[in-house]
Amino acid sequence: MAFGLRADVLRPADTDRAERVTYVELFFDLVFVFGLNQVAASLAENQTPLGALEGVIMVCALWWVWVSTTWVTNWLDPVKLPVRVTVIVLAFIAFVMSTSISEAFGERAWVFALAYVVLKLGRAGFMVWATRRHDERVADDFTNVLVWALASSAFWIAGALLPQPLQLPLWAAALGVELTGSLRGYPVPGRGRMEIDRWDVSGGHLAERSALFVLIALGEGLLVTGFEFVGEDATPDRVIAVAIAFVAAASCWWIYFDHGERIGAEALQAAGAPGRMARTAYVWVHLLIVAGIVLLGVGDKELLGNPHEQSVPATVAVLGGPMLFLVGTMLFRRVLERRWMRAQLAGIVGLVVVLAAAPWLEPLSTGALAALVLVPTAAGETIERYRRRAPEGG
Repeated sequence: MAFGLRADVLRPADTDRAERVTYVELFFDLVFVFGLNQVAASLAENQTPLGALEGVIMVCALWWVWVSTTWVTNWLDPVKLPVRVTVIVLAFIAFVMSTSISEAFGERAWVFALAYVVLKLGRAGFMVWATRRHDERVADDFTNVLVWALASSAFWIAGALLPQPLQLPLWAAALGVELTGSLRGYPVPGRGRMEIDRWDVSGGHLAERSALFVLIALGEGLLVTGFEFVGEDATPDRVIAVAIAFVAAASCWWIYFDHGERIGAEALQAAGAPGRMARTAYVWVHLLIVAGIVLLGVGDKELLGNPHEQSVPATVAVLGGPMLFLVGTMLFRRVLERRWMRAQLAGIVGLVVVLAAAPWLEPLSTGALAALVLVPTAAGETIERYRRRAPEGG
């Protein structure tokens, strides 16, 4: 008997569903945005070099799981019942994983590692089963992915079970295995490697899915900041801090959504190797954008809780988010349009100037200056678009 799901659950080509982002995918995204907010809360409570390293591991792990699942639903049709049920099951496992983040390097390490491994292996295994009868090339590719996932899983489990000093290096090694596999095409002896140049990705779906994730993450960050603000007295410092948080988030939204997010689908459709461009723009570069949003949340907490206590961690928290976001969006546009955005370059220079002055400033003043840099950067994005007479999209 042939192995594989009998029903064809691949996305139908040349139809509206080929590009559509479904509601169940957005439901899945909400779980991961919750996880990112848990990382931000953990970083705010543990502003040490070790805490920063742990935060990097968590952000990379969450992003890798999310973006890998996004690629799966780029091939599979979430409207089909088996895919929809699988996405919901994966969302539950991701929710369990996200709830353990605050103690992922402590008592709940085994919960995080087990959920992460089950999610990763389950996703790859389902992809092989769902495509084996209908697209053997995709099934073969994801068989290689499954082999590499099994190899990295050993590091995740070992890191959770062995003494705590070994956890961080073992989990870093696990991520290293996964990222190396992606870069090299998941080679397996006797099976060859995945050829990303031949991937036929749905550019519209991938661009919209990533954009919606950025939007939800920005909105959820503001929601958390708002709840923290209303939970305490509305002092002048706290009012200024929450205003800075809103201006920074709105500016980041403008920078990403004024034009940059619209060109993704067009660039992928015109690319000779859309899979490679999509991997660079929406896997590697978007990690910087998402990490910037996480640090924006950490900076908001710093401004609300310690507006006048200057320190190196406070400066990193307040300026790190805007800096990572601008670097990420600048590289994103560079990959898609093959040009450097002058507005983002000017914004990065402005943040460097603020960084140079930060030792003599309180966090509240540093945050206000950073927000003031983001506003003209957003305006410059629009001015540059009009000068180039880019098409309006609403």
